[in-house]
Amino acid sequence: MSMRLIFLGTSAAVPTLKRSLPATVLQCPTEQWIFDCGENTQRQMMASKISFHKKTKIFLTHLHGDHVLGLPGLLQTMALMDRKNPLQVYGPVGIKNFLECCQQTLNAELTYPLEINEVLNPKIIVQEEKYTITAVRANHTIESYSYIFEEKPHIGEFFPEKALALEIPEGELWSKLQKGETITLPNGNTVNPDEVIGPNRPGRKIVYTGDTMPYEDFADFAKDADVIVHDCTFDDALATKAKDNGHSTASQAANQAKTAEAKLLVLTHISARYPYIELLIEQAKKVFENTIMAEDFLIIEIPIKN
Repeated sequence: MSMRLIFLGTSAAVPTLKRSLPATVLQCPTEQWIFDCGENTQRQMMASKISFHKKTKIFLTHLHGDHVLGLPGLLQTMALMDRKNPLQVYGPVGIKNFLECCQQTLNAELTYPLEINEVLNPKIIVQEEKYTITAVRANHTIESYSYIFEEKPHIGEFFPEKALALEIPEGELWSKLQKGETITLPNGNTVNPDEVIGPNRPGRKIVYTGDTMPYEDFADFAKDADVIVHDCTFDDALATKAKDNGHSTASQAANQAKTAEAKLLVLTHISARYPYIELLIEQAKKVFENTIMAEDFLIIEIPIKN
């Protein structure tokens, strides 16, 4: 299953001419997950050709304006586009009251069921057949959560030559084996999936931190992540300001990724004071080489593991 990250907004607090406010989409062919929803998110979705009708879940890290003020507009746009599929929203306590007040004040009628879920404690908040999403507390100035998307293991590689050697006719029986089912051949012999399929392949793991300072528990829950999308609001010279405002510097984000033994670090939530990002990248790469800077409309393909 193909999977990709699409960055819709990568600025911090104040938008710039090149960076919109925080919003990131994790997408596969059948479903999409939106992390944070700053102002202008629906326009960024249009520009990225992201569907307003697809099966969608939205996850808000915390209730600061740059992370949530785009949500009322997105919900209304979806209604104006005649969305019918249910929509689930997850966020800290207070998100339910915020959205209900917006709907009442604006007299906004939705064309689809809206389910609002307040995250009360760190835990698995979404449990689906193919993946889980876990909320863990971030280290910010107000109640804030980071989110971990973990895909369940994929069935291993199918070996057609082994199936043919066992005289299994191509077609439905091959399909059943690839779904993990034991089959019975016309001659009465049974074949187990592991006779023609390799070991299970681990699922992909993506961590979205939201606004956060570094903290010790991060390495435990982010361990071996394929991608960490991390707050990088300031450069290292502003470490005191970062701490006062509940954010991370470039080197701090890189150290978090290094400690977690991640495969890729993507820096985002960049202060508007940085029209050029070379300094931030340079500082991060000194600690964790496989670091890139998110830009609006950046797309990262996340391949299935072998």
